[in-house]
Amino acid sequence: MKGQTVIFRRKPRITAVSTIAGTKECEGIVGRYVETALSDDMFGESTYEKAECKMLSHVIDGAISNAGLRREDVDMIVSGDLLNQIISASFAARDFSVPFLGVYGACSTMAESLALAAAFVDAGYCRHIVAATGSHFASAERQYRYPLELGTTRPPQSQWTVTGAGASLVAARGEGVAVTAATFGKVVDFGVTDVNNMGAAMAPAAADTILTHFRTTGEEPEAYDLIVTGDLGALGSRILKDLTWEKGLDIAENHVDCGEIVYNVLEDEFQGGSGAGCSAVVLNSYLYSKLMSGALKRVLFVATGALLSTVSSGQGESIPCIAHAVTLER
Repeated sequence: MKGQTVIFRRKPRITAVSTIAGTKECEGIVGRYVETALSDDMFGESTYEKAECKMLSHVIDGAISNAGLRREDVDMIVSGDLLNQIISASFAARDFSVPFLGVYGACSTMAESLALAAAFVDAGYCRHIVAATGSHFASAERQYRYPLELGTTRPPQSQWTVTGAGASLVAARGEGVAVTAATFGKVVDFGVTDVNNMGAAMAPAAADTILTHFRTTGEEPEAYDLIVTGDLGALGSRILKDLTWEKGLDIAENHVDCGEIVYNVLEDEFQGGSGAGCSAVVLNSYLYSKLMSGALKRVLFVATGALLSTVSSGQGESIPCIAHAVTLER
């Protein structure tokens, strides 16, 4: 390990993926690559929370099946979500009878779980691990902001929580996308208190991790086809580019944000997408497909998370944030 960055010598592979997304999410470009498109955001369940859990179970099973494996072939599931005490991930894992590591990185959970899975496989402790996460617009709004029944007007700086989930099957060998490095982020807090302005809150954490990654690896942004952040949205993306540029690192030419990709920032989505499912869906559908086809050869995937809760917000606390970076190569 060099500083905050781990170089994976054995280059674990993402040999299979699985995604599911809601009707709104599938209207954009990502919908062409999503494996399962929902016709009903309730997914046949009685509550949004149960639907979120079912989505997560669906993609975990999907990734295992797409890899040509059985549940008993999986050594571990690394997963988390946004709901109270990561209940979607925990409830999903109870159906699999597989060792489970529950992680919480808010919307950075896809990168965190993927990096941890790669570390276990690279060290030789596991052969097959599923890294997964997801979110649901309605359950996230109910927990973090306002009940949908209120019909509250959303401010222009807000984002739309993605209804969707994604899973990666990480293996010691096989055909797929190699995970070659990971930079684990630090908690960064710039004092933002607006729970609707996630982009401004998370951008400094993304900048810190990206700057650290390039400083420790000695690489330049041009070494990557894309530097992809997780759900900063349009506003957060602009702030990130300003912050890195001020430190002498220009990422403007090859930076894109999952929050902008998933909805293409249509007029009624304001700043774009957010939620743990945002980067999970984009990574395991659009980005994975582009890497496997050779359209992209090297991607720095930097998922970002706002580590707030209703308790901390209610007590007037600011929003601490984190970002983790994973290098993906074909």
